[in-house]
Amino acid sequence: MPLILLELTLMIVAVRHILLHRNYRFGNRGIWLFVVIIFQIIGPVVYFVFGRGDE
Repeated sequence: MPLILLELTLMIVAVRHILLHRNYRFGNRGIWLFVVIIFQIIGPVVYFVFGRGDE
C-alpha cells in the first residue's frame, strides 16, 4: 500500500508540474506526460531529474 501511495503522489506532482510549466530541458509537454503516466515509478523520477527546466 505505501508503494502505491508513493507512486500515485509522484505521478500527480509530476503531471501538475508539467501542466503548469512550459520550460523543459528535453522534449515537450506531450512526451513528458506520456513518460510520467506510462512509466509510473520511473517516469516521474526521470522527469524531475532530466526533464524539468529552469524556472
